[in-house]
Amino acid sequence: MATPVPPGAPRPGANGQQPPPPNFNPNYQTNPNSLADNMQNLNLNRPLSVPNSGPRPSPFGQQPPFPQSLVSAGFPVASPPMSRPGAPPGLVGRAAVPPTGPPRSALPANVPPGRPLGPPVGHPSPFGSRPPPPSLSSSGGSVLPSSPLPSVAVAPPPLGARPSPFVSSSPLTGPAVPPSSAPGGPLSNGPPAIGSGPLPGAPRFPPSASISQPHVGPPPTMMSARAPAQAPAMGSVLGSVAVSSPPAPPMASASPFSAVPQSREPPSGSPYGPQTWSMQPHQGTQPPLIPGSSQAQPPRMFGMPHQLPNQAMTTIPPAMGQPGAPLSGPSKIDPNQIPRPIPNSSSIVYETRQGNSANPPPPATSDYIVRDTGNCSPRFMRCTINQIPCTADLLSTSAMQLALLVQPMALPHPSEDPIQVVDFGESGPVRCSRCKGYINPFMKFIDQGRKFICNLCGFTDDTPRDYHCNLGPDGRRRDADERPELCRGTVEFVASKEYMVRDPMPAVYFFLIDVSMNAVQTGATAAACSAINQVISDLPEGPRTLVGIATFDSTIHFYNLKRALQQPLMLIVPDIQDVYTPLQTDVIVQLSECGQHLEILLENIPTMFQSSKTAESCFGAAIKAVFLAMKSTGGKLLVFQSVLPSVGIGALSSREAEGRTNISAGEKEAHKLLQPADKILKTMAIEFAEYQVSVDVFVTTQTYVDIASISVIPRTTGGRVYYYYPFSAVSDSAKLYNDLRWNITRPQGFEAVMRVRCSQGIQVQDYSGNFCRRIPTDVDLPGIDCDKCILVTLKHDDKLQDGSECSFQCALLYTTVYGQRRIRVSNLSLPCTNMLSNLFRSADLDTQFACFLKQAASEIPTSPLVQAREQVTNFCINILLSYRKFCATVSSSGQLILPEALKLLPLYTLALIKSTGLRNDGRIDDRSFWFNYVSSLSTPLAVPLVYPRMFAIHNLNAMEGDEAVLPPILPLSSEHVSDEGIYLLENGEDALIYFGSSVDSSILQQLFGFTSVDEVPTQYVIQQYDNPLSKKFNDVVNVIRRQRCSYLRLKLCKKRNPSGMLFFSCMVEDKNASGPSYVEFLVHIHRQIQMKMS
Repeated sequence: MATPVPPGAPRPGANGQQPPPPNFNPNYQTNPNSLADNMQNLNLNRPLSVPNSGPRPSPFGQQPPFPQSLVSAGFPVASPPMSRPGAPPGLVGRAAVPPTGPPRSALPANVPPGRPLGPPVGHPSPFGSRPPPPSLSSSGGSVLPSSPLPSVAVAPPPLGARPSPFVSSSPLTGPAVPPSSAPGGPLSNGPPAIGSGPLPGAPRFPPSASISQPHVGPPPTMMSARAPAQAPAMGSVLGSVAVSSPPAPPMASASPFSAVPQSREPPSGSPYGPQTWSMQPHQGTQPPLIPGSSQAQPPRMFGMPHQLPNQAMTTIPPAMGQPGAPLSGPSKIDPNQIPRPIPNSSSIVYETRQGNSANPPPPATSDYIVRDTGNCSPRFMRCTINQIPCTADLLSTSAMQLALLVQPMALPHPSEDPIQVVDFGESGPVRCSRCKGYINPFMKFIDQGRKFICNLCGFTDDTPRDYHCNLGPDGRRRDADERPELCRGTVEFVASKEYMVRDPMPAVYFFLIDVSMNAVQTGATAAACSAINQVISDLPEGPRTLVGIATFDSTIHFYNLKRALQQPLMLIVPDIQDVYTPLQTDVIVQLSECGQHLEILLENIPTMFQSSKTAESCFGAAIKAVFLAMKSTGGKLLVFQSVLPSVGIGALSSREAEGRTNISAGEKEAHKLLQPADKILKTMAIEFAEYQVSVDVFVTTQTYVDIASISVIPRTTGGRVYYYYPFSAVSDSAKLYNDLRWNITRPQGFEAVMRVRCSQGIQVQDYSGNFCRRIPTDVDLPGIDCDKCILVTLKHDDKLQDGSECSFQCALLYTTVYGQRRIRVSNLSLPCTNMLSNLFRSADLDTQFACFLKQAASEIPTSPLVQAREQVTNFCINILLSYRKFCATVSSSGQLILPEALKLLPLYTLALIKSTGLRNDGRIDDRSFWFNYVSSLSTPLAVPLVYPRMFAIHNLNAMEGDEAVLPPILPLSSEHVSDEGIYLLENGEDALIYFGSSVDSSILQQLFGFTSVDEVPTQYVIQQYDNPLSKKFNDVVNVIRRQRCSYLRLKLCKKRNPSGMLFFSCMVEDKNASGPSYVEFLVHIHRQIQMKMS
């Protein structure tokens, strides 16, 4: 048994590789267009051009800002907006576009003929418009005074307005099947031909205004227009819902409040008005302005409470009964006036610090461009409260969480400056000798620059002689603005030899494919082989890129890809209890040596196993055998799995069936089915992590596969589970390909270690996310990428001083895909406060909710659902109770008062209670997938997961202009769903399209090619027809795909049908089997607060 190799120890065979030049920045690329290579996540449409005919254009339309020659000791080099590292200088750029035309995979005989044979089409730039930010009014809050009238004061737009994704386990997709390209026939839904304009594939941002959007071109391959109908397999992360009838519409008469209407124009000083984020210059005197709050107090209306200075709130008074009387009997409230997300489509420029103090960040889901002026971008690190409480008592009184959400490799907006790379040469970056914190803008230089004081631990160190510089009259170093590490919140240091225990690892990609009978017959094997074949051209080029491939059913089959052989040679490993691996040098080879063999092999695998009758799967043994082959290098293992692992190491049984037969035990201890069946896979996962092997699992299944047990491996190794249930070769092949492509091309790193350091008085309590932890202070990440987010909970270990600042520093040491060792350092410094009202004013709703969501998800496997739902509700009640008790000195206890910054918390809490993860109905695998998806979910996607976005698409022609913009977002209530309409609901992972029963047949014909709702198929592939309505609809879908960086699974839903019930179960504001209506929930919260107050 080889001993574990820590990141960096010398490794066999690693020395023969040419090191890149010492100042090579892998994120800076010689080809100005090379970013396009990485950003093309969603290959929605291929242009009609010669395959591999030229470089892809840059999705941003801008040249890299700095020449490569700028690297000098201690001076910055620009790395473009964290694109994925480009090819080392001197390498020829890769051909632009993977070949058009049908993938070369053979299809099993029983896959229906309508299955797409071409590459998935319709590939927009992921830099689509971000979910717009809420338009924040600066009014001091809204008060809904008592009155017998059934109306309510207008609440100012919410602080945390945000769209919504949900996670998926249902067949909500259609791959883009290229339809017939005959004139007048349907065009495929696709984005921009890749010849011009922004390229698909990366973050959720809008293209720069200057870039013209390319037209949607015709599809590259010929294909039948519509997928054949299959049995309507139901299940989804929207929630496999078994609702017996559609939910009732919101009750017309139920509500405890009514009030006179009030509405005010936002004052001109609204933080969201101007392009820059305005803020108070002096930090000790007045806390910074928070969006949605204002110094100007609105005129007091009848019944309105006196407010504390600087306080913003939303007040919802009762409609009847005496002040403080328990709310009973019918009450009236206009459901259109209760707090809801109000997005704002305009982009803002956000400076991280102004006037030497921190600026509160815009909502995570809004569209903003960051100017890094000392604090890091909120995309990299956000705090749940933007002012830090001075004492633990103050924090516990507020009932809020104090935590950081860290996404160290998050994608920047294309208009933002690139992260600067700083090379200190052999000596490495300047650090504090006591706490090892890295040099940053908040370290204070004294004694004419000869010493510096660490902002994290307070220790005074001597400045290294070659780093010395005199101070200016303001006490800052004279060169501070020229040195990125002294003026930017995020920089990347080139790691010196002391940060390596071995040579940086090569980029190893190993594909492991399930070829059991079920996988072959459902088309999952063919879809996996086709996807892999198409992404091979997207792997990083150069001699450091190694690949391998293996298949498994009840035995494991490796393939020798050596160039010397005339064809790949299959090597079978029959022992699945005590596995071994063939000679490593035969099965993991340089990509440049085996391209042809790999292509032939991937085309042949589906036919080789076409007549296989082996139903068993030795998943555990197969990944163990591949691990043995990868052990000396580390790397990425991508597994395609279709059935329950039933033989060999880590074999599992169908626990879900046992849960169903023993109903009483199933109800009492259902959560135990969400825990791994045994510890075998966990032990293996820890060993994988030690040797830097990261695992992603693509579950293409139509049955139960025990995701609770399988997911332990990706969670521990920095990977993730992709879930396609029930898998359809017709509609899921496109999403499988796009997911795999983004997995490989997005900005990422290997063999990473991360640590967060805090100022004195605060310490890290815990980390949670997809990683392995061997020592308490560090997080080990065999793989880290731009989508992974880690929750860091904090606690006080001492009092902080009011008016001072508290600093946080996240350091990520990682290896780029081109073998560079780098340290990415992000810094955040926030003011400390002794005032409770400041904490509520500076609360960050999106981050609070993301933290809250992740903690709820972590409870699901260990406690009954009822308990988890109660905990979630109490969390919301306790925060609002604290605000009501200590910050709102209200004369009448009959008013429900919400802090302006958190006024959407009740709505999101209700949405969480009704989500797949916390609902009673639904499959065990769906719930397991849901909480695994949540564990590494980024902040901008947290709210959309539970509170999706809904758009009306039947009236898109009414929208003005030709720009691809999204229609208005509708509240999630059946009141807003008409029988004459067609609606699109999306949560970032899935999309549902709902048809009312009386839709105009001409609209159906224009959008979908059928004339009656009765013709709605269970599986559908979106196409573009030759009419303006269809073009606008395709534009909307492509904009959402760009924003979400995800190829949505599409599912069509209609009334009086299980699919319609699935759609209505997402109407979280309605009363349904999963919980009360939004109005009833507000009443419940109000009663609980009154009871606790009295």
